[in-house]
Amino acid sequence: MTLILCDVGPRDGLQNETEALKPAVRAELVNRLAAAGLPRVEAVSFVRADRVPQMAGAEEVVAGIHSRDGTEYSGLVLNEQGYERFAAAGLDRLNATLGATEEFNQRNGNASLAEAAERVERILAGAAEPVTVTISVAFGCPFEGRVDPARVAELATRFDGAEVVLADTIGVAVPREVRALVERTKAAGFHGHNTRNTGYANALAALEGGAQVLDASVGGLGGCPYAPRASGNVATEDLVYLLEHEGIETGVDLDALIRISEWLEAVLGRRLEGQVYRAGSFPIE
Repeated sequence: MTLILCDVGPRDGLQNETEALKPAVRAELVNRLAAAGLPRVEAVSFVRADRVPQMAGAEEVVAGIHSRDGTEYSGLVLNEQGYERFAAAGLDRLNATLGATEEFNQRNGNASLAEAAERVERILAGAAEPVTVTISVAFGCPFEGRVDPARVAELATRFDGAEVVLADTIGVAVPREVRALVERTKAAGFHGHNTRNTGYANALAALEGGAQVLDASVGGLGGCPYAPRASGNVATEDLVYLLEHEGIETGVDLDALIRISEWLEAVLGRRLEGQVYRAGSFPIE
């Protein structure tokens, strides 16, 4: 199995921080993650600065990236305007996202579910770059509760040709549900939050279900501005530790990830959610 780990810390991680970091600092984070051997880094989102001020200056961040062979750099968009900015910036991979429920789409993208799906289809039709489609709140929504797996499966079939990632945006899923929905949708990837301490088990379940892409965030940074009480993503270094000890090669330098989290702790001035950067690694026998 070829596993792709995508670190979403520079985007999904930092967008939930109270303090907005300068573009140069965000670009440095991207560069440090690439140097640690991450095969994919989600660098920015092209959204309105008045809606998500932590993501302002996306083009400046991209300008500060030192492209590394072996790392794919992605950017997130919600609509056609975002795609225009993405295309001009010149990143490698597009991440178009929508929610699985009406209310989440209204709160996150000012659109109905039908409108959001149609927007993604239009973006897919015109995109020259490889595309990931992330279906947010695929397992549970902060506004509508449990999500019918049939609805998610129907959505996934609409994005033929794209890499579909299922997101447990508020961290309510358990491994049985993740494995079943990945199998049912044939989704390529899983994006998990560790809100209820199920994120790491869910990541393994996604792999068992056939996923080949796992999102994680350095230090366990993250959340969602439009999802109340959604805490951080699974920590990239914690996930790498788990996978490597399970015999699944990641190609990522765990010690380098630990150093990045230590640096981020100083930058943000607080302890991060991850465990491994504080506990340290342990030799694989």
